[in-house]
Amino acid sequence: MSVRKVRYYVFLKDVLALSITAFGGPQAFLAMLLERMVKNRAYISEDELWELNALCNILPGPSSTQLISAIGFRVGGPNLAYLALFVWILPATLLMTATAVLIQFLQEHTPGALGFARFIQPMAIGFIIFAAQKTISKMVNSTEAMILMLISAFVSFFYSSPYIFPVMLVLGGLSTSIKYKNQPKAEEDKKLIIKWANFYLWAGVLILAAVAGAITNYQPILLFENFYRNGSLIFGGGQVLVPYLYTEFVDFKHFLSSEEFLTGYAISQGIPGPTFSISSYVGALSMREFGLTGFLVGGLISAAGIFLPGIFLIFFVIRFWDQLKLYRPVRAALEGINAVSCGMLIAAAYLLFEPLEANALHIVFILGTYGVLQFTKISSPLIILAGIVLGIAANYFLI
Repeated sequence: MSVRKVRYYVFLKDVLALSITAFGGPQAFLAMLLERMVKNRAYISEDELWELNALCNILPGPSSTQLISAIGFRVGGPNLAYLALFVWILPATLLMTATAVLIQFLQEHTPGALGFARFIQPMAIGFIIFAAQKTISKMVNSTEAMILMLISAFVSFFYSSPYIFPVMLVLGGLSTSIKYKNQPKAEEDKKLIIKWANFYLWAGVLILAAVAGAITNYQPILLFENFYRNGSLIFGGGQVLVPYLYTEFVDFKHFLSSEEFLTGYAISQGIPGPTFSISSYVGALSMREFGLTGFLVGGLISAAGIFLPGIFLIFFVIRFWDQLKLYRPVRAALEGINAVSCGMLIAAAYLLFEPLEANALHIVFILGTYGVLQFTKISSPLIILAGIVLGIAANYFLI
């Protein structure tokens, strides 16, 4: 076996190790990536890591997955990058698909079985509020951005249609791109060379899935199109995905109940790997009528749909990013896109709370979860585990 192949094998082994140990959200993931990929293995330099991280954060799609794939691309080209993508998402995808099967089994065979989740459902809202506060503090730094965020939140409150989100993102980006003169000048390279193959691939799959879904009305194709479209529009990470999925699959299509969605979201906070893995749970339950095969197909199709567009786009942009980032309108548009994403995140917290019974206990768990996340170093899995234990205990003593 050549030295190069050994290096590729070790890289994939490192990716697998991260996929089963990366608890604690984006900050913990980046710290682990820096330690393993940069300091221990020297696949890339620290400067390259931060540059790739910045690029992934401004593209739609799952930033952690894009970052893993981008490093794989730098190490061994597109083939290694796609293998890294598969290894990175598989454990979380299988775990969340299995969670969907378990939730459905419990509901069918033990009425009221979701009582174990009675506390982790309001706790999920605490996670969302914490994510919103962290995201807003990073992304909203001007009066214009604050106004855009509030408008986005207002629109998301009252127009819960999945088709309104991309319109708001585009308008938000355009509204701040006109302020490009406020961006520091850089020497723009007029010889911008763009290789369009991956862009055509991304757009082609998007159009093909939409047309095939409309013609066949076949649920697996429709499901893939739903998630592929969402994966093409999500700016700001996994927490921003929540209002999209809740609106489309709970409010709009009624494939899941609010209780099921909140339970799955909370559990997704306690597993390692990409936060976009919640999509596998939603997709699996969306195809529950087809039995166990439906769960598996739904989970895998949803994972493919949500992760592929971000990968196609990172492969497209990474080749000319060094030149593109010099253009001021591009940098200026990010302010509006990020502000609109924050507004959607605020709306998500409200929309998820609305179906819950408004009682003091739920308020205590929402605020308590936020407080633990904000003021302690207790990990998310331990917080979720504590909520499940309390729910089981409450079922045992109160029912």
